[in-house]
Amino acid sequence: MFKKILVPLDGTTPAAKILPYVEDLAKSLHADITLLTVVDISEKVHLADADASMFESVIGAFHRAAKKNLVKTAYLLKAKGLDVSWVCREGFPEEVIIQYAAENSFDLIAMATHSRSKLARMFVSVAEKVLTHATVPVLLTRVA
Repeated sequence: MFKKILVPLDGTTPAAKILPYVEDLAKSLHADITLLTVVDISEKVHLADADASMFESVIGAFHRAAKKNLVKTAYLLKAKGLDVSWVCREGFPEEVIIQYAAENSFDLIAMATHSRSKLARMFVSVAEKVLTHATVPVLLTRVA
């Protein structure tokens, strides 16, 4: 069954709504959880052309915020007795999620899909791409 679960998070509250499902699944299956945040460079690439140091500064700030959220979330899950690790990467989210899952032999990708806002539609697009291109099962939950 599922022994390694990858949970992509984007730092938003709606994305974290997958966590109760993952907690229950991981507890019942004694599975390991890896939290993954991808610092999305797609909307920041134009900064690299304009000012490389500005690009590095912006990306660095996003990495720090992502790591802070990942550490906090991992701590809360570990306090519930779960085996949790985390990783922060940068790139195009759907590509990184799919590649990371394949390269690290995950059994399941579990993620929430947002709804309504522009940012949410963009994340739904990520979820749809992961769902259609991942080589492992994908558990999606829609959150309002």
